[in-house]
Amino acid sequence: FLTRVQNTDEMPPRTGRTEPPLAAPAIVADPSTPPPSGFVRFVCISDTHGLHGRMAHRVPAGDVLIHAGDFSNTGEEEQVLSLERWLSCLPHAHKVVIAGNHDITFHTSFYEEHWQRFHHKKRDSERVRSLLTESANVTYLQDAEAIVCGLRVYGSPWQPEFCNWAFNLPRGEPCAERWRQIPEGIDVLVTHGPPAGHGDQCARGGYHAGCEQLLHAVRRLRPRYHVFGHVHEGYGASTDGFTTFINASTCNLKYSAANAPIVFDVRAPTETGT
Repeated sequence: FLTRVQNTDEMPPRTGRTEPPLAAPAIVADPSTPPPSGFVRFVCISDTHGLHGRMAHRVPAGDVLIHAGDFSNTGEEEQVLSLERWLSCLPHAHKVVIAGNHDITFHTSFYEEHWQRFHHKKRDSERVRSLLTESANVTYLQDAEAIVCGLRVYGSPWQPEFCNWAFNLPRGEPCAERWRQIPEGIDVLVTHGPPAGHGDQCARGGYHAGCEQLLHAVRRLRPRYHVFGHVHEGYGASTDGFTTFINASTCNLKYSAANAPIVFDVRAPTETGT
């Protein structure tokens, strides 16, 4: 069970949603205890890199499972098919998945240009994508929103340029433009990359890989939870006093699926929206 929660209340105040919050206090939950009555339980994983069936910790029960990308090594059809079948066997009523920079066949234009760097034989990227996009058991989000248990969940795979992999954007305005697509009123934001300053510090050299423009967007939009991965060594949770930031990376720096899923509970909205 994860207990590490960092409070960063020194951050400047933000504008945005001011209605009564839909979530429990900004902490992660103990997966061994049931959620409070009237709450929706979210279970978060990320960066499984094809090791979803060999995770060191079992996936706790819950209402919604979130996978924040890098479910494969390089978008292999075999790994994506295995993931879909594995997800279909889990008891969660909803499975929300986004891609990450390693899931290169899901970024069609990138794969068309760079496939020879990764594969000896070109894969049918549309067929690979369809394993999730057409699955009856998975909600795949790519710059899109879904209503899950009455809550608004938005997912996006992009991150600032990082070693010339998929779903990369130049830092600055191209990232800001992408994050402006996120609608207001989102309850749970899912991105592959972290925002600046939250779960984004790389072990080698102490480099912060997070996106400044994404942090600005989160401060403006004020989702109750922001789930991501990408930086394996940033695994854990932090809060700025309103939004809880969760780096749910399952694999550690050595690409061992050693990290436990992270769980949180969000109050289900009432008919009046509160």
